[in-house]
Amino acid sequence: MLSTPAIIALVIGALVIGACGAVGILLAVQRSTGRSRAKTIVDEANKEAEVIMKNKILEAREQELRITSKAEREAAQRMQRIQGDEQKLKQRQNQLNQQQSENARARNEIEQQRRNLDNDAAKLEEDRRQLESLERTARETLEHISGMSSDEAREKLIDSLRDEAKTAAAAYIHDIMDEAKLTANKEAKRIVVQSIQRLATETAIENSVTVFHIDSDEIKGRIIGREGRNIRALEAATGIEIIVDDTPEAIVLSGFDPVRREIARLALHQLVSDGRIHPARIEEVVAKVRKQIEEEIVETGKRTAIDLGIHGLHPDLIRMVGKMKYRSSYGQNLLQHARETANLCAIMASELGLNAKKARRAGLLHDIGKVPDEEPELPHALLGMKLAEKYKEKPDVCNAIGAHHDEIEMTSLLAPIVQVCDAISGARPGARREIVEAYIKRLNDLEQLALSYPGVVKTYAIQAGRELRVIVGADKIDDNETEKLSNEIARRIQDELTYPGQVKITVIRETRSVSYAK
Repeated sequence: MLSTPAIIALVIGALVIGACGAVGILLAVQRSTGRSRAKTIVDEANKEAEVIMKNKILEAREQELRITSKAEREAAQRMQRIQGDEQKLKQRQNQLNQQQSENARARNEIEQQRRNLDNDAAKLEEDRRQLESLERTARETLEHISGMSSDEAREKLIDSLRDEAKTAAAAYIHDIMDEAKLTANKEAKRIVVQSIQRLATETAIENSVTVFHIDSDEIKGRIIGREGRNIRALEAATGIEIIVDDTPEAIVLSGFDPVRREIARLALHQLVSDGRIHPARIEEVVAKVRKQIEEEIVETGKRTAIDLGIHGLHPDLIRMVGKMKYRSSYGQNLLQHARETANLCAIMASELGLNAKKARRAGLLHDIGKVPDEEPELPHALLGMKLAEKYKEKPDVCNAIGAHHDEIEMTSLLAPIVQVCDAISGARPGARREIVEAYIKRLNDLEQLALSYPGVVKTYAIQAGRELRVIVGADKIDDNETEKLSNEIARRIQDELTYPGQVKITVIRETRSVSYAK
């Protein structure tokens, strides 16, 4: 920024330059117009120069005043800010001094507390040593008085507490089970009994042989043929063993595949009715009957689905349902069992407020794993679930099929319904038959399992294996432990044995007092 003398010098220089210019002009005018007029012009130029000089001096002074006042204001503001900063620094210094004094007091207090804590810790350590000495003296006195060591007394106390806990737990479990039975057993029985009463189906018993009746024993020779060629051709075409023996007016067809037995029976019937029995004719008739049976299987599956109101089944599933007609399980016809289970599932689902159609569908398909075209090494429940998944059945239906023998976890309410209804249909008196050896083995397994428990004296499997009575020694097991024993036996039977229906476990404990009069 320019100072005032510099500004004045600039103004004077400008005036001088302007005067010089005016003088030049005057000289020129003087030469052209004359001396008088030039003088007039010079005077006027001097006046104008004085006026201009005065104006410039005034402007320079005004600018100087403005610059000076502005500088003074800025200096005043700067001084004010400096004073404010000094005041803040003084306040901050005071705060720091106050905080330092407070910190010093706090350090003194902490140091005092630390010394107090050290003193208290020393006192506590001294008290602890005194208590240990007193406890050791008291323990020695108690051991001397009781005649037992502390470890022996502890074990005895633990044993007594364990016995009390077992007794309390057994009583608590008993109360819970009684309460559950009071609230749930009545309603469950009502639903199951009502479902069974509302369904009545005939019972069809199948086995591994079919008896074909003939009018006379002369036909046996024609069936055997020259050197047995007819019977060999028939067995080769059907896969069934044909037994021609001394049984009057009867031929036995033996085989474990019921569809093949039915094909053999119908083919034999047509051959005997027609009278033409030779290998070529046998193959022709067997092929024709096999085609008829296949059509009948499909028709049976469709009719079953229509009767039960089940729609949208895959054609392969319909065919498998039809094959159930020629399959039996423990002597019970599989198709009849599936229909009965489906109806039971629908009734029970309706009672529980669930989807009856879906339950009927799951009940019908729960055993399709027993009639596949191939025989993989899988349980029939898992195989049936995979087949249902393959043919796009709903996930809850597939889970009900796979879980009805507890081989996978149940994820829907349909699964326990199908499991219960399958057991109801299979456990109904007269519905199924068992091989004698398997029946006897199951009874022996039940008795041996119960005998493996300590305190069990005798076991009896009664009511065709539906009830197991366990007699325990009164001096080895008390009343509270009998409840626990029956629960454990029931759990092991569920986990380790296979049986239809349910098995009731009854634990009997009696106390006998014997004395003699002499």
